[in-house]
Amino acid sequence: MDLAEIEVAAAPPRPGNPSASVGYVGGVSGIGGGLRPVDAASAGIISGAQINSRPVTRPGEVLEEVPGLIITQHSGEGKANQYFLRGFNLDHGTDIAIHVDGMPVNMRTHAHGQGYADLNFLIPELVGAVEFHKGPYFVRDGDFASAGSVRIDYFDKLDRNIALTTLGSFGFKRGLSAASVPLGAGNLLVAGEAQTYDGPWVVPDALRKLNGVARYSQGTATDGFAVTGMAYWARWNATNQIPERAVAEGIIGRYGTLDPTDGGDTGRFSLSGRWSQSDAGGITRASAYVIRYQMNLWNNFTYFLNDPVNGDQFRQRDARVLGGGEISRVFQGDLFGLPMENEIGVQTRTDDIRVGLFNTTARQYRSTVLDDRVLEASAAFYYENRVRWTDWLRTSVGFRADGYYADVRSDTPANSGRARDSIVNPKLGAVFGPWADTEIYLNYGGGFHSNDARGVTATVDPVSPLFNISRSPFLVSSTGYEVGIRNRSIAGLETSLALFRLDFASENLFQGDTGTTEPSRPTRRFGIEWSNHYALTPWLRLEGDLTITNARFSDRDPVGQRVPEAPTTIASAGVTFGEGQGWFGSLRFRYFGPRPLIEDNSVRSKPTALLNGRIGYAFDNGMSLALDVLNLTNAKADQITYFYESRLPGEAAAVADRHFHPVEPTAVRLTLAGRF
Repeated sequence: MDLAEIEVAAAPPRPGNPSASVGYVGGVSGIGGGLRPVDAASAGIISGAQINSRPVTRPGEVLEEVPGLIITQHSGEGKANQYFLRGFNLDHGTDIAIHVDGMPVNMRTHAHGQGYADLNFLIPELVGAVEFHKGPYFVRDGDFASAGSVRIDYFDKLDRNIALTTLGSFGFKRGLSAASVPLGAGNLLVAGEAQTYDGPWVVPDALRKLNGVARYSQGTATDGFAVTGMAYWARWNATNQIPERAVAEGIIGRYGTLDPTDGGDTGRFSLSGRWSQSDAGGITRASAYVIRYQMNLWNNFTYFLNDPVNGDQFRQRDARVLGGGEISRVFQGDLFGLPMENEIGVQTRTDDIRVGLFNTTARQYRSTVLDDRVLEASAAFYYENRVRWTDWLRTSVGFRADGYYADVRSDTPANSGRARDSIVNPKLGAVFGPWADTEIYLNYGGGFHSNDARGVTATVDPVSPLFNISRSPFLVSSTGYEVGIRNRSIAGLETSLALFRLDFASENLFQGDTGTTEPSRPTRRFGIEWSNHYALTPWLRLEGDLTITNARFSDRDPVGQRVPEAPTTIASAGVTFGEGQGWFGSLRFRYFGPRPLIEDNSVRSKPTALLNGRIGYAFDNGMSLALDVLNLTNAKADQITYFYESRLPGEAAAVADRHFHPVEPTAVRLTLAGRF
């Protein structure tokens, strides 16, 4: 008996179903057989309808539908989000790998931070499905995927075209138009988006964003192809985190700034394609992409700490062209009469980067810290064997081998050089059951993240070349373990429980904000995740998720064992209602627990609890109207909190203080949409 490959797609929309979103487009997902079967209790697949059911402040927040994942912001709305998962402050993406339509979002050797993942180009209404994994257990996941990975695929075509307009508080305006039409033997999908937003800040964000997608596709996800072009551009001002003492002393208000010239601009242009073909022996898939990306950021986090006269503002520049692809083959067969699959694949990526760090005042150039050219290339080979031994036992055994090369040409000659590194990681999994609609999962795997190539070759401090610095390792290993259970014995209810552990090796980290390396210590995280999704009726769905994590440094040091910024408790709950014409809505609660801000746990952040709501009505002529209310309770909470030294104007010396970015006050957004 052959083991047929499992194909997963977004749940087909009901005609006229607006419950997902006032702008829900419906349609056929191109994700199809490109998704792996769910082989861990903490893994899953989310439909585009679920993603769009959430009232959100910013595009990346739709990914909070992934249990235990927090998406926040500490700067202007055009900057990449900050991610938290499984006891990690993932910064802008260091250990969560994000892909959109087969293209990596994480940027390695980035000007602002390793793994920088800017999702502001995402158009949620085009999302067909999202696949998420936690832990380094899966052979397709490589760099940046130790805490988890998220793969997002857009629709190939829309059941109905859409046009919508949103107006809201603090200057929020958004327009979206998306349509698909038959063309030749396939379908052409075109979408365009424009957005502006000022926010509640004393210095308005003045966000200006343009976004476009064009895709031509033929066939299906298992037998067909698609070619997609994307274009995105944005500019903004930024109110970064501010010190508590500046607010307490009345120097600035809660929504004020100490450097009104912070901000940035960015652009992303891509061309990608995918192809697949199935036959009696299995399925072959191939994909490729090329991306042109640029970013400028002006930040001042410490004010007058380093330069009491001119201030500490700096500019980070990143300009690159990157390209790569993947080809894989699934061979179906048998092992002594038992159903079996073998999968092999190859992934490649090359980045041609110009990256710089410059001292500035009010965005005016003062001096150069770094101005480097980097060529970074990688290739990976993966293999996995999957066997169904009995009706109640499935196993997967595989490995992944990654090789990296970098050539750094620095304006500080002593920091130029070439580097190579490689790593091989095993990936193991077993699924027991189902018994009484219950499955038990065991998972083990090795993972890694790469470090900024500049930190791998650097030998001297670029600011003070007389001082030597320690080099960073190129690839840093992680090891993960998980045991979990998933139960579906109650009709409509899926509940899962996972116990996990993740160990990370000691390393030095390159800091993009300073151009130097800083030491880091080995860590161990273990915790529990509980996730529940309950479809009470076709028109009413409940959700509730809880993650509790213990994060500690695994070596001994008198400064303390706590991992700064590591969240202990993350919880969420939600209710979504509506089907077809008539009323629809959603209510979402999110709890982001307190976190240690320094190693001895003597300074901690405050918890953040937010409630967002949506209510709307869908008319029988295809029009719909929806009202989103963000931060319904007007909570005076923080999006994020840090603890570090800074210096305000007039202060004689540095002061260690909490620095926070506040949650926006209650805001409303009204959306009028038409589907035709």
